[in-house]
Amino acid sequence: MHTGRLIMSDLEKLKEYTERQFFRDALGVPEGAQVELKDLAQGEYHRNFLISFPTKYGNGSAAPVPDRKLVLRVNYGSQMHLLHQIEYEYQALKALEPSGRTPRPVFVDGSRKYFPQGILVMGFLPGRPLDYDRDMAEAAKALADIHSTPVPDPSFLVTGESPIHDILDECRDMFAVYEASELCDPRTAARIRPMMVLARRKADSLTDRSWQRVLINTELNNHNFIVDESGDVSVIDWEKPLWGDPAQDLGHMLAPTTTYWKTDKILTFEEAAQFADQYAEAAGSRIRLGRFLERLRTFLQVTCMRGVTWCSMAWVEYNRPGRELRNEYTYKKLKSYLSPDFLDALEDYMRSE
Repeated sequence: MHTGRLIMSDLEKLKEYTERQFFRDALGVPEGAQVELKDLAQGEYHRNFLISFPTKYGNGSAAPVPDRKLVLRVNYGSQMHLLHQIEYEYQALKALEPSGRTPRPVFVDGSRKYFPQGILVMGFLPGRPLDYDRDMAEAAKALADIHSTPVPDPSFLVTGESPIHDILDECRDMFAVYEASELCDPRTAARIRPMMVLARRKADSLTDRSWQRVLINTELNNHNFIVDESGDVSVIDWEKPLWGDPAQDLGHMLAPTTTYWKTDKILTFEEAAQFADQYAEAAGSRIRLGRFLERLRTFLQVTCMRGVTWCSMAWVEYNRPGRELRNEYTYKKLKSYLSPDFLDALEDYMRSE
């Protein structure tokens, strides 16, 4: 697992990269202007920096403009095992640009000729994370706009034959890491195993094929939504887009294992259905949704299994001898997700019809 950390020499190389003429030309940096680079956020596979620089006034002089900010994203690996991960993200952002709900793609360089990792530059969207209690109506409109954006040639996107079974296969592989580990608690494994069987049975029972494939994000937690001062909502972090079922995006966004991770919020099936109604109303005739609520319920339950099996795998990683913990909050959440109380609640959720 890559930490996405830049050592000092790499940071110096990145600063040198931003001074190269082809990079400055692509971003429209005026001659002689200084490019500022500040840490913004870091994940396992990316590190993001905020870029700011002066822009030209009409008379040709350069002066700082507060809103001239961009995000420089350094890519360290691919959860999707793609050779050209950073180009994949750029293409997805380019396809979604007409929606007005995603960062504007500005520049991409996956050559690694002048820097050892892939580089993506996109617009900076100021704002705060989604609040599940007050922003849901606007989030539904944003997702409807994103999903209904036409993609003339989706051939560059990864497409699964059966998205819901693909998730379950991923669950199986992650849970196998836990089961094979000396850190596996047999009581915990015995709780998770039958829920996985139930999830696959529910997935196998889905027969609806009337839905329309769209470009989906697949990782919609509340921090991947940005709410600006006016209340408008955008979606950032397009690391793992797919050409798939819109119900998968809503299923991930609304599942208890997603909402509880950052906010301690648990949405009921009724609240998820209310959001789905808002989304369907906003989408109108732009998307062919088929039997949407039926698929959404199953995606909600399958996503719960993805969340808990990921936690089981991550628990092994976080407890390896000699490993320094990166994040105490994450460690506590992993422990909580594998606790008897949480698994009790998850069992109830999985068995509801």
